Amino acid sequence: MTQLTTPTLAADGEFHAPSISEFFPEPIFFAGTPFELNRIALIRILVMLVIIALLWFGTRKLKLVPGRGQGMLEFAYDFVRVNIAEEMLGKKDGKRFVPLLFTIFIVVLGFNITGIVPGLNLAASATIGFPLVLALVAYIAFIYTGIKKHGAGYFKNALFPAGVPKVMYILVTPIEFLSTFVIRPVSLTLRLLMNMVAGHLILVLCFSATWFFLFSADGILKSFSVVTFAFGFAFTLFEILVAALQAYIFTLLTTAYIQSSLAEEH
Repeated sequence: MTQLTTPTLAADGEFHAPSISEFFPEPIFFAGTPFELNRIALIRILVMLVIIALLWFGTRKLKLVPGRGQGMLEFAYDFVRVNIAEEMLGKKDGKRFVPLLFTIFIVVLGFNITGIVPGLNLAASATIGFPLVLALVAYIAFIYTGIKKHGAGYFKNALFPAGVPKVMYILVTPIEFLSTFVIRPVSLTLRLLMNMVAGHLILVLCFSATWFFLFSADGILKSFSVVTFAFGFAFTLFEILVAALQAYIFTLLTTAYIQSSLAEEH
């Protein structure tokens, strides 16, 4: 539906499937400088300004009986606080970490949802920079939490689990190191990135095919535009679900990692 603005039709009128090059747009401002801005960077700046504006306008005049804006923010905040932070960390630790977890949730959701916004048509989280930075934030958070809770013993507990025969540490310790300190940030990064990339490519494919069948195909082939448009519309609705689900999963996994760092034994 929104992707009709970016048909991938060659000058010869033939259909060409979308490619990964769409995620590497040409610079728009400050080309060739460290401050170079392309379309994705501008979308990210726009999303951050929108999030800041929503949070500011929604909280600047708090009322006992919330209005629509305050009510929506309170719903989102309480969802993260109650269903993620307190559910997994308890009320005391949940209260400590809910600002971080709410920030992660709202930013990931905002960056994901731009993939179906008309005129933007690309998730701001669809290139590796943003997922990687956010994964590093989660990585630092759970390691810092473990060190603060257990001191240097955090690494000992993480790499040498209690109750394992010492001879088995030859096998267990490398596995624990990889799973805790390598696979966690990598999986957080790739899970978010791949979902957003795949969603964009599917939408572009559906709506570009619609454009092709409608304006370039002949005869009965034009009727296929109805089918591809229907698929594109369905995938647009599905992409909204994926955007919210990935924000939830990223926040949930970050919380789970923090929980493991707070545990007495790993």
